[in-house]
Amino acid sequence: EPTFGTPEDFAHAIEELKGALEKGSVSTDREDLFIHGFSANDHHPDAPHSVVVYPSSTEDVVKIVKIATKHRMPVTPYSGATSLEGHYRGHSTGGICVDMNNMDKILEIHEADSDLVCQPAAGWMDINDTLKQKGIPLFFPIDPAPSATIGGMLSTGCSGTNAVRYGTAKGEWFLNATVVLPSGEVIKTRRRSRKSSAGFDTTKLFIGAEGTLGIVTEVTIRLAPLLPTSVAVVQFPDVRKATEAVREVMNRGVGIQCVELVDDEFIRATNKLGMSKRKWPVKDSLFFKFQGHSKESLKDTARVVKEVVEQARFGGTGFQVAHDEQEASDIWADRKNAHYSSLALIEGSKGWPTDVCVPVSKLPDLVYDTKKDLAEFGLVSTIVGHVGDGNFHALILFKTDEEKAKAEQVIHRMVKRAISMDGTCTGEHGVGIGKKEYLVEELGAGTVKLMRTIKDAIDPLGLFNPGK
Repeated sequence: EPTFGTPEDFAHAIEELKGALEKGSVSTDREDLFIHGFSANDHHPDAPHSVVVYPSSTEDVVKIVKIATKHRMPVTPYSGATSLEGHYRGHSTGGICVDMNNMDKILEIHEADSDLVCQPAAGWMDINDTLKQKGIPLFFPIDPAPSATIGGMLSTGCSGTNAVRYGTAKGEWFLNATVVLPSGEVIKTRRRSRKSSAGFDTTKLFIGAEGTLGIVTEVTIRLAPLLPTSVAVVQFPDVRKATEAVREVMNRGVGIQCVELVDDEFIRATNKLGMSKRKWPVKDSLFFKFQGHSKESLKDTARVVKEVVEQARFGGTGFQVAHDEQEASDIWADRKNAHYSSLALIEGSKGWPTDVCVPVSKLPDLVYDTKKDLAEFGLVSTIVGHVGDGNFHALILFKTDEEKAKAEQVIHRMVKRAISMDGTCTGEHGVGIGKKEYLVEELGAGTVKLMRTIKDAIDPLGLFNPGK
């Protein structure tokens, strides 16, 4: 266990931070501390930090790390604050929250190389908007929560609805990173070339490390060609038939960019929230995003998908394709608003969001059994999933301690079931503080020991995001 400084040590550290950084870059305001140690998006308890600092450069981060080391003060990075497993909660002893949001610039765009260099608080949506404004026909395809930032996306190993076509953060989309290590040393994980077989893949060492090994201050991301897309929706008798239909669609090899399962409770939430421009049939449904090089290829994909889902063994009905780009955008917005529309389903409730991932062939059984568990325990939950890659999410709502305890049981059963199917306790949310208990069962004691060995070697004082 790491040994941290005393409250007096932390007080001295805060004074040194005020002297080392620009005026206004160090905050001990009570509301500021609370905001940075709390999330309305998950169920984890509040855990405020001792101080929040706002660096503007890699050099500022180095100063922060050296002061933290001197006074043995925990350090937790923070940017988009969209993570769901308590990743940026403070430590019980207090510590420094390093808010990276002053470092949000796009530094270089290399259109000819299809890549871009940015600071960690640049948002993926802002990057794509900038590329569009400049008339550059490229985009960054990793698409988690709308306000997620590149540094946080790298650190959690995220993905999103586009994963079925473009994969995840661990699939070569982050070409390199500049990282401040716990020693205060600044490293760059590799050069900008698209390929490299030079030694260990140290970029991936930091992807998914959740700020426990270093603080990312600059990233080079790979971009993809921006191709025409269209959106379609279809309803099914139940989630099993919907997920089975996805397997058949994917095996046809047509141009699918995204395929999203939403259950009947999600549809009810979307209709109730009122942000949608339409009222959907309250049935388990699939949202498709087609992608192709031309309008003709999109029509051909839509034709093949319609043929598959309307087969009697799947029972798909109401197949609807967007008539134009605006309608496609509106329909897809209903899916992307899943988290907030689901939270509105029961007024005054809290949500317990979780995700698991299994081999695609196992997904129908997993989703169906989870729905049965939810009904058995009498809990209200929405289910959405990136079913093309075996990943699905449940957001279980609760108002009482009794309901929260039931939610915990359902999630425990869901995770255990996923691991028994050769899956994972988290497909894209990350481990944080919420999924630590499952790591040894999923990965084995030897693998977790190796992770600890790496952590101890890079951060021997245990100061970087301790407890995660």
